[in-house]
Amino acid sequence: MDRVPNENLLARFEQSLRQSRAARMHLAARLRELEAEADSVRAELAEMDLLTSQTEAAIYRLLSSVLGSGNLATGLPSDAELEAAMSRASQPARAHTPVERRPQIPLVRNNVEALSDRFMDRTIPQAVTLLLREEGGALHVNEIYNRLLEGGFKFTGQNPTISVAVSLNRNSRFRKVAPGTFDLVMRDASSKAS
Repeated sequence: MDRVPNENLLARFEQSLRQSRAARMHLAARLRELEAEADSVRAELAEMDLLTSQTEAAIYRLLSSVLGSGNLATGLPSDAELEAAMSRASQPARAHTPVERRPQIPLVRNNVEALSDRFMDRTIPQAVTLLLREEGGALHVNEIYNRLLEGGFKFTGQNPTISVAVSLNRNSRFRKVAPGTFDLVMRDASSKAS
C-alpha cells in the first residue's frame, strides 16, 4: 500500500520538474530576445549620440564664426542679431557650394543565396576582417550582411544587421567611418605582424 502514494508523489515531482524545465526554457528564450533588443537599442543610442555630437559641433562652429566678428567685446549679441548673422552666413554658402548628397545606403537583400561556405565556421569579426581586406575600403553593414550570407554565414538573431554593427562597434579592429559604415583600423596589420 505504501507504493501507491510513493508513485503518486514521484509522478507529481516528475511533472513539476518538467514544468520547471519548460518554464526555464521559456525564460531563457525571452532573455535572449531582450538581450537582442537591448543590443538594438544600444546601437540606436550610439547613432543618436553621433548625430547629437555632429549637430552640436555644427552649432558651435556657426556660433563661433558669428561671434568671432568682434561682438564679444560689446557683450553677447541678441537673438535677432544671431538669426540675422546666421542667415547672412548661410546664404553665400548655398550659392557657391553644391548640395552634398549622402551616399546611397545598400539595401538588405532578402533573397541572398550562399555561394560558398567560407564564413560558415567564423565569427562576425573574423569574417568581416576578410571582407574589408578584400574590399580595400569601408562597407556599410547592409552590404556586409549581404556578403556574409553569400559566404555561408549563419545568423541566429532577429536583427542581423544590428548584430553586425554592435559586434564591430565593440571590436577594436574596426572603426566607424560614417553612420552604419565600418573599416579596418589597420589595413596592413598582417604585414606589420610578420
